[in-house]
Amino acid sequence: MRGLCGGRAAIAPDEIQIQLTGARRFEAFGRVMAALACDAELMETCSDLTWWRGADHSWHIEWREGLYASEVADTLAAHVREPDHCVPLVAPAGLVAAGTAVLDVMGVRFVLRAVDPLGRARLDARPAPWRLADALDTTRPPAARHPWEELLGG
Repeated sequence: MRGLCGGRAAIAPDEIQIQLTGARRFEAFGRVMAALACDAELMETCSDLTWWRGADHSWHIEWREGLYASEVADTLAAHVREPDHCVPLVAPAGLVAAGTAVLDVMGVRFVLRAVDPLGRARLDARPAPWRLADALDTTRPPAARHPWEELLGG
């Protein structure tokens, strides 16, 4: 209910709660997307990454190829934390499997869906034309061939 209080419209407590809930939904979404952006392997291997808001105000994130949904859920559990504390803000809220994972992030439901996933182990074993992780690997001796040399055959 709105009323005038000193010339300004007063906002009822239930309306404030609705606004805070909407803000929390978008904060959780931002934290999840930031954690996904930090995982270079996920971003490099997904051929399609889409997201949308569900009818129940949950977030749905879907990708093609790339990592299993359970591996992405583990990544989110490791990276989405409170800045001042090491308290994880991600908890399983349902099935966590290779194709689908349902998570609770800051009280907001996230449904992760992997379409035709390959998994981290198969992606690491798959020959790629050039992998950033290989290029930045300083543990190899200098006489070793670089990934771009293998690609160019030299």
